[in-house]
Amino acid sequence: MDRRTKSRVKEAKRRARSELHEKHAWRMMNCANSFRVHPEDIKSRDVLERIDINQVSEKEFIDVYEKNYRPVVIQNAQTTWVANDKWTVERLEKKYRNQSFKCGEDDKGNSVRLKMKYFVTYMKHNSDDSPLYIFDSNFGEHPKRNKLLLDYSIPKYFRDDLFQYATERKRPPYRWFVMGPARSGTGIHIDPLGTSAWNALVKGHKWWCLFPTSCPKHLLKLRPGEGWKNQDEAITWFSYVYPRVQDPSWPKEFKPIEILQRPGETVFVPGGWWHVVLNLDNTIAVTQNFCSVTNFPVVWHKTVRGRPKLSKLWYNRLKMHKPEVVGIADSVDLKKPTMLTSDSSSCSSSSSSDYSCSSCDSSSDSSASPPPKRIKREISGSPGRNEKKFSMKSAARSCSLSPCQCNASSHSCHCNSPGHCRRSCSCSCSAQSRDNSASNTPKKCR
Repeated sequence: MDRRTKSRVKEAKRRARSELHEKHAWRMMNCANSFRVHPEDIKSRDVLERIDINQVSEKEFIDVYEKNYRPVVIQNAQTTWVANDKWTVERLEKKYRNQSFKCGEDDKGNSVRLKMKYFVTYMKHNSDDSPLYIFDSNFGEHPKRNKLLLDYSIPKYFRDDLFQYATERKRPPYRWFVMGPARSGTGIHIDPLGTSAWNALVKGHKWWCLFPTSCPKHLLKLRPGEGWKNQDEAITWFSYVYPRVQDPSWPKEFKPIEILQRPGETVFVPGGWWHVVLNLDNTIAVTQNFCSVTNFPVVWHKTVRGRPKLSKLWYNRLKMHKPEVVGIADSVDLKKPTMLTSDSSSCSSSSSSDYSCSSCDSSSDSSASPPPKRIKREISGSPGRNEKKFSMKSAARSCSLSPCQCNASSHSCHCNSPGHCRRSCSCSCSAQSRDNSASNTPKKCR
């Protein structure tokens, strides 16, 4: 790398991973030499069903896969994409040479960006354990980068996205252009707000591990002392946790679904599934999270609890454009659990940190995930940074449904209104409950 490229990359790395300030910290684990996995090594472990988009109708897909929260790999969904020709490292470097793409966040939550010309050079010449990874959710709003939108189309199974009625500006981040070298990826996470995701790979190979929502979090996370300062990275997960997953003592009911995703394949990740994704070589992909009529009850439940202001706006917009869905929203019992686990430590899809953890609490690459700020999330949203805390007074004025209900046995408070307002109640946790109204689940008394 020339002097200017080294300088720009060094600054991006300093901001994105300030904890790796020691000399050689980015290569401390020596993964570039010690962790070598070829796609052929994983091929035999990939037994997930493949379907042809030309042979499976939308109704059949919904009935068989989406309603049953069943992951699947979709083939031939990208055959007409211009991206198949245009999304090569060389052509992207030439066309978007001086355009900056997000490759991380600093300690204050601000985006860390690199020009494409610097990032491509870094991709080709890095030996970092967990390299920088473009996971850009704003490319569609940029006057030049939005040309990427013309290169692909949403597969027919995923065009029913109800979040579009919340307006493009207000809806949570939902689509990402992703590009990274070998060893980059997204750590273990569940996509926020109960959304499902699709990830379409154009170039390269990705190694996925998916676990059912019932899998205990402590089994999937690194243990204290493991991974040095890279505990939230995909490469570290595959180095420490994956060997335990393969051990005979690992619970059979929590065995992972492994996927070797090849160019031209689209992975469907249903809401609630834990997943971790590692790039095996230079990869280029696009991924989106979505809320359909099928998963709307779960997404609505989590949005009301985690994003109260967004839920009010969304509800009013649905009244105008999708009144039949409003009936579904009104029928959702917010006091009952959704039965889908959420990951309070990951706001990712599969891989950027566009979400704050409050939105993922008890919640894709996928996103997906994160407080790890580097994960995605290979997925859906968090409150905007400038969004003020929900006012107790305005909540009381706007709520027209049942008052706060106090569960004496669990000492938890929650409100049954679409606006997720907090009213005072007699239990000792009411004040704390109001202060924590942005979380997905009621806070228990301490």
